[in-house]
Amino acid sequence: MSNDRIILDEILEQSRKARAPKHSPAAFLELFASEQVLKDYDLSADEIESGLIGDGGDGGIDGFYLFANGELVRDDFDGSGLKRDPKLELILIQTKSASGFAETPIERFITVTDDILDLSHPVSELSTVYNAGLLEGVNRFRLANQVLALRFPRLKVLYYYVCKGGRPDLSVQRKSEKLRQSVKDKFPSAEVEVVFVGASELLALARKSTKTTFTLKLAENPVSSTGDVGFVCLVALRDYNSFITDEHGTLRKNIFEANVRDYQRHTSVNDAIQSTLINRDLEDFWWLNNGVTVIASRASAGAKELTIEDPQIVNGLQTSTEIYNYFASSNTEGDARRLLVRVIVPSSGASSDKIIKATNSQNQVQQASLRATDKIHRDIEEYLKPRGIFYDRRKNFYKNEGKPLDAIIGIPMLAQSVMSILLGRPDDARARPSSLLKNDADYQQIYSQDIPINVYFVCAAILRLTDDYLRGVQPPLIPRDRNNLRFYVAMYATYILAGKWRPSRNEVASLDPLGLTAAILTKAYDAVTAEFLNLGATDVIAKGPELVRTLEQNFVVSET
Repeated sequence: MSNDRIILDEILEQSRKARAPKHSPAAFLELFASEQVLKDYDLSADEIESGLIGDGGDGGIDGFYLFANGELVRDDFDGSGLKRDPKLELILIQTKSASGFAETPIERFITVTDDILDLSHPVSELSTVYNAGLLEGVNRFRLANQVLALRFPRLKVLYYYVCKGGRPDLSVQRKSEKLRQSVKDKFPSAEVEVVFVGASELLALARKSTKTTFTLKLAENPVSSTGDVGFVCLVALRDYNSFITDEHGTLRKNIFEANVRDYQRHTSVNDAIQSTLINRDLEDFWWLNNGVTVIASRASAGAKELTIEDPQIVNGLQTSTEIYNYFASSNTEGDARRLLVRVIVPSSGASSDKIIKATNSQNQVQQASLRATDKIHRDIEEYLKPRGIFYDRRKNFYKNEGKPLDAIIGIPMLAQSVMSILLGRPDDARARPSSLLKNDADYQQIYSQDIPINVYFVCAAILRLTDDYLRGVQPPLIPRDRNNLRFYVAMYATYILAGKWRPSRNEVASLDPLGLTAAILTKAYDAVTAEFLNLGATDVIAKGPELVRTLEQNFVVSET
């Protein structure tokens, strides 16, 4: 056994015990491998788990992930805001604990590829062969291709074969060429990669941390406002584009507050920015644009360069993305125009939030797009932490601190738990995971100072207890069935605990999650499963209102 294998096994076991002790070593290896492979996409733990479909009928695929322009495609994808030539990335991961690469997993990749990427075969014909998790992923992939057809998406398919071995031998590598050809036969213009990740490569990925210090070249010397806490400078557009992109030319997601504000795509302001970039008039770009604001933990200047630690572009996401699009699609040779950049080192987190809100005025955006800085989220974070739940209002903050996965809950997942339990809408929680926070009416119902703050603790704790219960159900549920049932079971179990259908805010706030016994969870699971199966047990049923109506009709208070 190599040293890398020994070290990797030790890291895996220590990480499992610290972060996910309820996972089996095999299940944690799949989670760990997906985390490392997808590290640059900055996914939350819930997003990683949403793509883990490994179980009977998985076709040899343990992880299924689809990205559109770097954003994870979820069930409620519409793609209406994407421009021409969007980038679609389909990432399929197979993880083995074996000590070497073999031909069989590649052959399984080939077989499943022939089935799922052949658009002439309806997904319904595959239902007797593959599990629901894989089929739903295939449906998302086909829907994305259909929705984006007139925008001519660029497809990239990446296969990751992960094991604890060394390098693949020649026969395995030859087999991978057949896998590439299998994709090319169906999508001739697609880019295809087969990546072998052995013990050494997986260890290297685990050691790789997201870069947090960058150098920004300046067109003019910076002017410090008060010592080393603020700089105002002019930056060449080309150098700024280099600053916001990685070595592959991809926009750096980790330096944008993606969970606070999203790219608004086609707005009058964004179209005007792009027009200004394309039409090089006599005016410099910074004369016609408000510029960008960067906050950082530290910044220092020297020789026409700023060294910036932990940069976050908190205002100027629209401008930055339009600059990125301009350099990605236009002839920019000879463009010497400049951008106004402010770099601020705030004294506190509260100060950072004030800067974020005060500077986000160039585009008209809904308040719903500035979630993490709302006072209610800071209050929830402070309230939940001493109760053993870490509210990840700044995406992956607690994950990066190494907190246990089952003790972390992000803004979207907390919203889904409140939508299910307090509002009695588990169907919406299941069907619209990305949309709940984009609708102001829904947002105000979920996050309000009028809601007793203990409601958020009760909803988060009950959802986690429900998830734990569902992982232990025998016979085991496949991931897709767990996802279809989790919000319904959490709602139903809460109502049993409360002794009534749709308890009030105050009644939910008064509940003790520790009172949610295995017996109550079993009653809830049995009741939900029975009605779910009776209605057809499909994703459509889980995402529609009929199951909620049926459960309400048959709910009996005496079940307590």
